[in-house]
Amino acid sequence: MKRKICVVTGTRAEYGLLYWLMKEIQEDSELELQIITTGMHLSPEFGLTYSQIEKDGFKIDKKIEMLLSSDTPVGISKSMGLGMIGFAEAYTDLKPDIIVLLGDRFEIFSAASTAMIARIPIAHLHGGETTEGAFDEAIRHSITKMSHLHFTAAEEYRKRVIQLGESPDRVFKVGALGIENIRKLPLLSREDLEKEIDFSLGKQCILVTYHPVTLEQETAQIQFQNLLNAIDTIDGLYAIFTKANADTEGRIINQMIDQYVATEKDATISFISMGQIRYLSAMKHVDAVVGNSSSGIIEAPSFKIPVVNIGDRQKGRIQAKSVINCFPTKDAIIKSIQQALSPEFRQSIHDMTNPYERENTARNIKEIIGHFDPKNILKKEFYDTL
Repeated sequence: MKRKICVVTGTRAEYGLLYWLMKEIQEDSELELQIITTGMHLSPEFGLTYSQIEKDGFKIDKKIEMLLSSDTPVGISKSMGLGMIGFAEAYTDLKPDIIVLLGDRFEIFSAASTAMIARIPIAHLHGGETTEGAFDEAIRHSITKMSHLHFTAAEEYRKRVIQLGESPDRVFKVGALGIENIRKLPLLSREDLEKEIDFSLGKQCILVTYHPVTLEQETAQIQFQNLLNAIDTIDGLYAIFTKANADTEGRIINQMIDQYVATEKDATISFISMGQIRYLSAMKHVDAVVGNSSSGIIEAPSFKIPVVNIGDRQKGRIQAKSVINCFPTKDAIIKSIQQALSPEFRQSIHDMTNPYERENTARNIKEIIGHFDPKNILKKEFYDTL
């Protein structure tokens, strides 16, 4: 009897990371892939990105509507409650043998909480990381405690999961799935990318992704305005914007992007979702990545691309030499972008390595979740490191 492996995805970025793992499961004759989509995938506001999953040849088994049109704390809490109701019903129908969850978003917290109550084993990806500026931090570590198999992107993160009381024989350092996309996807040339998105990258272009710092009160508008003012100050700078997730205050940022791009049509363009190929191709050909997205920390170093990481959202993550950290003020952002665009800085990172790179990440995860011994997996002893 085939082992049923259920992958849950709620955002475009998360699906992009999970793609090769889903392909590995799909192509294994001993495994049955189940897919649950939820959150932003089902929202017209965020591009109905579930359709890309289907275009890629996957069958979606369940769609769980949970995302309210409000991004206030009350709205997000209500969305989490709706998610738990939907996941409870979906798990009952699908009867998976294991749930695969990536990361730290509130949709994934609902999926994990429900699986724990349903006594379904959880395999968690990207645990042990720290992001001190976002409530994702607490969600990520909570999911770790609800999970039974752990796949970390680096040795430091593996040690942290063990420090949280997880048994070392259930914690595996496998690297970051996003690096596999860079190696395997047919990325576009600069010329083809410009044709594909109908936009010239100009002499100097940055890729901007900025999300709210969710543990700060009402800072999104001020900080993002500082970023826009900094971009205005640097002559001849072109910018590709990808919009914020459905986090608290995310819609404020997206409205500001729309207003800015409308007044700077020749030098800017924005996307709700670029898709993995276009996004990674843009990352490859721009002169710097700017904002506070995890992709700047994890994927961008593989392209030897300078990264300006603004504020505290990613604070605590392992970083390559290509990352320039700065305060979310106009002057600090200007100085950091100018440093990133300098030939000297680009030359200084030419020979660096990405700390998140490892071989065969998706295949190694698939082999472990496809062959683990289910006996007593739900019962966990607290592993004390003292």
